[in-house]
Amino acid sequence: MKPRIIAVITAAIIATAAISMATPNAPLSTPVLKQTIGSNGKPTLIFFQNPNGGPCKTQKRELDQLMEKRKGNFNIAPVNAMNQNDQRAFYDYGVRSLPSLVLVDKAGKISKVFPPGIQSIETISAALNGLK
Repeated sequence: MKPRIIAVITAAIIATAAISMATPNAPLSTPVLKQTIGSNGKPTLIFFQNPNGGPCKTQKRELDQLMEKRKGNFNIAPVNAMNQNDQRAFYDYGVRSLPSLVLVDKAGKISKVFPPGIQSIETISAALNGLK
């Protein structure tokens, strides 16, 4: 059992690293991503979601609170699993689980790929604070 868990964790780490290295510039696969990433000189948090899912609703509430707390000093670009036009972005970013977040700096480069699942305000804030 332990070797299997280690293999799964190793594969996840390699996949995350491969996404970061293979796509230094954020793919602009959807109209929302094209419009949002790099706009107004702010970093962008790409939010891969199913708006009807419980965990995604919880993550959205966290993001709304963070946006209010930080006075909108970053953008949020939602990518909807239920929207056919957004499907390409899931492949481009290697997203297979929801909710998922990807942080893109103001220059349009991928800064951080968060592990799937609900991320706390503190975790996201730390990543935003780490941007140059």
